[in-house]
Amino acid sequence: MSTLTKDQLQQLKNALLEQRENLQRHFESSMEDGAPAESLKDSTGELSSYDNHPADAGTETFERSRDLAIDDTLTDEFDQVNDALERMEQGTYGSCVTCGEEIPFERLEAIPYTAYCIDDTPNRELSNERPIEEEVMTMPPSGAGEVRQRNAGKFDNADAWEAVEEYGTSNSPATAAKRDVKDYDENM
Repeated sequence: MSTLTKDQLQQLKNALLEQRENLQRHFESSMEDGAPAESLKDSTGELSSYDNHPADAGTETFERSRDLAIDDTLTDEFDQVNDALERMEQGTYGSCVTCGEEIPFERLEAIPYTAYCIDDTPNRELSNERPIEEEVMTMPPSGAGEVRQRNAGKFDNADAWEAVEEYGTSNSPATAAKRDVKDYDENM
C-alpha cells in the first residue's frame, strides 16, 4: 500500500485526468482531419502518382510516417494513463508492479502514469544490430582520407597553388601580363 497523502493522490489523479483529456482531444482532432483513416493518395490530393517522381512524395511520406509513429506513442501513453487510473481505483497506485516497493512522490509527479520504481523500470536499450545493407557494402579503400585528415585545418591558398602548380595555368603567353615571354613555363 502506498503512503501517499490524500492531497498527493488527488493532485496526481487530476494530472492523470488532464493528461487523458488532452490525449483524447488529440485523437478526436486527428479523426476530424481524417489523418489515420486516409490513404497517402487521399491526404495529398493527388489523383495519380504515376506522373510523379517518387521523390516528389518524399516529404508527404515522411510526414505521414512521423504522424503515425507519434499516434502510436500517444496511444501507448493513453493506455498507461488509463492503467494508472485503474490502479488508483484498486488502491495499488504508487506501488511498483514488479517489486511492490513504494514509488517516490517526486517520480510520480514527473511521470504520473508510471507503474515502476526506478530500479525496476524496463530498459529501453538501443539495438546494436546493424542494417542488413552493411553486409553487402564494400569498405572504402585503406588510406582513404588519411592525407586530408593529416592536413586538416592546415591547407591554405599557398598550399593549394603548390598542389596544382605542376599542371600549369590557363594563361597563355598571349594573355599573360608579361607578353614578351619566350617559354611557356616562365609564365607560371
